[in-house]
Amino acid sequence: MVNQKGILYGIGVGPGDPELLTLKAHRLINECDILAYPAPEVGEGLALEIVRPLLKNQTEFLPLRLPIAISPFPAQQAYDQAAKLLEVPLDIGKTVAVICEGDPFFYGSFMYLFERLSERFMTEIIPGVSSPMAGAAVLKTPLVSRNEVLTILPGPLEETDLEQRLLNTDAAVIMKVGRHLTKIRRVLRHLRLEHCAHYVEHATMPNQQIIPIENLEAQNVPYFSMILVRKIKGHLMSGVV
Repeated sequence: MVNQKGILYGIGVGPGDPELLTLKAHRLINECDILAYPAPEVGEGLALEIVRPLLKNQTEFLPLRLPIAISPFPAQQAYDQAAKLLEVPLDIGKTVAVICEGDPFFYGSFMYLFERLSERFMTEIIPGVSSPMAGAAVLKTPLVSRNEVLTILPGPLEETDLEQRLLNTDAAVIMKVGRHLTKIRRVLRHLRLEHCAHYVEHATMPNQQIIPIENLEAQNVPYFSMILVRKIKGHLMSGVV
């Protein structure tokens, strides 16, 4: 049964540039009683860093310590604990905004809190600019046109799975490149797709870099990086979709 007291907002804050927040996201982070944000075990985290220049009011902050773990068990525990923290202000009728890099429902940490809390509390999702759109914009490379098919691929996929999915799509965004670059580059080379693959890291952030794939050093590729692949370079025809 939904509790009619507190309201939980899951707010996408975009890929890094504070000016890419939506007007609604901007308004709600300044109107909420409590601003909650995912944070590592030490420090504040990227989501709060993105919105900090836009904060106008004295808002109460609530860090949610959500360490990235390969094993699902510690992650489940962390989300259970975070949900319990959020329950306290929601139960007494406060509005709580949980900010999330990119979009809450696109590889966003908020979806796991949504699963735990949405049946008990009124919940609203505020979409944000997701990293594939930001990557395409800064690379000045269209993702897809007309009837082309776009596939989103996580870098940690097994090599054979990654290769098969790349083989069966017109265009792809490979996310979470990081330590998987060597494998990804091997697949691109095998499929002869290196010539139409574009790399960007920290898209829209001050430390953004666009680097030719052949110049990348595998040990220096960050988690917030992606490769855009578009096999079909069809002409963009005015008025045709």
